[in-house]
Amino acid sequence: MGKAFSREEVASRIDHTLLKAEATREQVLRVCDEARSCRFGAVCLNGRWVSLAAERLQGTNVKVAAVMGFPLGADTTKSKVAQTKDLIYAGADEIDMVADLAAIIEGDDRYLLHQLQAVLETCRSMKPPVPLKVIVESAALTTDQKILACRAAEQSGVDFLKTSTGFHPAGGATTEDVRLMRETAPRCKVKAAGGIRTAQQAIAMLEAGAERIGTSSGVQIMRELGAEVQP
Repeated sequence: MGKAFSREEVASRIDHTLLKAEATREQVLRVCDEARSCRFGAVCLNGRWVSLAAERLQGTNVKVAAVMGFPLGADTTKSKVAQTKDLIYAGADEIDMVADLAAIIEGDDRYLLHQLQAVLETCRSMKPPVPLKVIVESAALTTDQKILACRAAEQSGVDFLKTSTGFHPAGGATTEDVRLMRETAPRCKVKAAGGIRTAQQAIAMLEAGAERIGTSSGVQIMRELGAEVQP
């Protein structure tokens, strides 16, 4: 374990995540400081905390990723576009949007594609353009439903497919789903998220083709890899 990816590379691929509804200002600031100390790629937060995180991380290389339509994905397209603008103006560098699961399950690729394109257009209109990650809650879908979601993402041109919110009872990321996404939507990068708590799990996801790892256990993972992390 760890031979293919250096400790620094693993750190740079981690989106250090805090999405609990009861998260406090103090906890958000701690996550930001941990991300800076560990040189994580990003923090991933609810919109409530984006401006605070952007201020805390100003002048660092750590990006601020904001979840949108979280965790259900059932907001209207108009609402998702408005949320996207609000989050970016607040300081978000990246948007992690939950896809409309009803559209995926019902096979309504037309609705799904329209929504993805509308939000992506908003992200692309920014200067610089803001990456869009689309969460498809893969553990709750059949293989055919996953393929439909991947093909819509590929057609729309979004930047990332993301496996899971981490909040669905069906489960989180699997290496099998990461591989399926890479094969079905080769122009999209993959973010593995949901249930990734150990260095072994994180590296397995990277080996399967994930570009990013969403986890609230980033500090623990770095300690497992031998990093000295300040308490």
